[in-house]
Amino acid sequence: MMQTTLVILAFGLCLVSAAAAEPLFETTPPPRAGPAVPSAPLHRIHPQTAQDLQAVLAFKGQHLPFVSAHRGGPAKGFPENCIPTFEHTLQRTFAMLEIDPRRTKDGAIVLLHDTTLERTTTGTGRVTDFTLAELKQLRLKDTEGHATPFQIPTLDEAIEWARGKTVLVLDQKDVTPIERAQFVTRHKAEAYVMLIVSSFKDAAAVHQLNPDIMMEVMIPTVVKAGEFDRLGIPWRNVIAFVGHTPPQDVALYDFIHRKGTCCMAGTSRHLDLKVIKGEVADIQEIEEGYRSFLSLGADIFETDIPVLLGPMLHNPATALKQPFFELK
Repeated sequence: MMQTTLVILAFGLCLVSAAAAEPLFETTPPPRAGPAVPSAPLHRIHPQTAQDLQAVLAFKGQHLPFVSAHRGGPAKGFPENCIPTFEHTLQRTFAMLEIDPRRTKDGAIVLLHDTTLERTTTGTGRVTDFTLAELKQLRLKDTEGHATPFQIPTLDEAIEWARGKTVLVLDQKDVTPIERAQFVTRHKAEAYVMLIVSSFKDAAAVHQLNPDIMMEVMIPTVVKAGEFDRLGIPWRNVIAFVGHTPPQDVALYDFIHRKGTCCMAGTSRHLDLKVIKGEVADIQEIEEGYRSFLSLGADIFETDIPVLLGPMLHNPATALKQPFFELK
C-alpha cells in the first residue's frame, strides 16, 4: 500500500513539474536555418562627432539625396526592426535607419513597431505584458509573415551595433523623448543617433537636456517653420520632416534650406506602394515621381523600399566623395 501511494505521489509531482515548465505564452520554435546575411562591404555613414552629424545633414546649396530606411528596410527573409535586416540594407545602399523603441514589462527597451506581437513575431499578446527574457524566446517574422531565426533586439544592442556604420533615427512609440535622449547620452552616441520628436515642446526639452542631440521635427508648413524658428533651437540641430505626402509649397523648402537644414519627405504611403503592391514592374517606371519631390526641395526620403530607391537616387561614386560616406 505504501509503495502504491509513493508511486502516485511521484506521478503527481511529475505532472506539477511538467505544468510548471509550460511556457508563459505560446512560441514557435526557431527555424533551424534561415537567410544568412553574407559577408559584404557596408555602405557606411559614420560621422565621428555630433558636429559631424550636423554637417552630414546640413543643407549647403545642394545635398546628396539618400534614404532613411523605415523600420530598417524589411524584405523577404528580413524582418523589420532587426539587426540582420539593417546589415542587409547597408550592403545595398547608403541609408539612415528609422527604428521603433518599445517598453517591456520589466522596463527594458526593445525594437518593435506594434503594441502587440502577432504581426511581427511568433508570439501573441501585448509587448508590455512580457519581460525581456520572455520576448527573447520569440522569433521575428519577415514581410511575408514567415518566422526567421532572428530575435527581437534591444535598443542598447542596436545602438552599439550602429556605431561606425550608420545613423539611427529613434521613433517615439511609448518611450518618451527624454528617455530616448538619455539612451543617446549614456551611449555617447550623439554622433550617430537622433530622435524623432512629436512636438516643438519635446524638441525644446531634448535640446535643454543635451544640446548635441540631433532631432527630426515635423515642419509641414511655412507657418510651422516660423514657429520653430522663434523657439531658439539652432536649426543645425534638426532635420525637417515636411510630411508623409510631400507638400507642394516651394516656399516651405526654401525657408528651411535658407536656415541650412535639410528636408525629409515620406514616400512609404504613396509612391513606395506602387512597387510593393506590384502596380509597376520596376521602380524606374516611377522614378520621375521621386525626382519631382527632389525638384520641390526634398533632400532625404523616408521609404519602405530603401534597397530599391537608394541606389536610384544617386551615383555611388558621387556618394563616396561625401564626407563620412564609405563602402567598407
